Amino acid sequence: MITGNCECGSVRYQIDGEINDYSHCHCSQCRRLHGAAFASFGGVALSDFSYLSGQSDLASYASSETHDRVFCRVCGSNILVSLTSEPDMLYVAMGTMNGNPECPDGYHIFVGSKAPWYQITDQLPQHDTFPEDG
Repeated sequence: MITGNCECGSVRYQIDGEINDYSHCHCSQCRRLHGAAFASFGGVALSDFSYLSGQSDLASYASSETHDRVFCRVCGSNILVSLTSEPDMLYVAMGTMNGNPECPDGYHIFVGSKAPWYQITDQLPQHDTFPEDG
């Protein structure tokens, strides 16, 4: 089981499954919304995710036709992203997770629009957009 929370502690959640996708997104939206060079997400099954508290403090933002971003309206913590193309998955912001959850091998996405002041120094695969399903 994986638990997590927003910065103020109002929103708390639990994941009763495993992280089956681990990505570092360098798109301009993620950079602005997370205030960082990139945002790291753990993909989990929708059926494994549940809120423990703070649902009344959640807000969502449709950052595109396909992406809804959920955040705490009290402290602003980004909680997750849901994609219309993957209705059975949620992409939870890794920075909100407690402890050291086990993750599959990671990869970088949207490196074609990464911050010019940031250099990727690891050996993880890099993709200009979403990786091809395979």
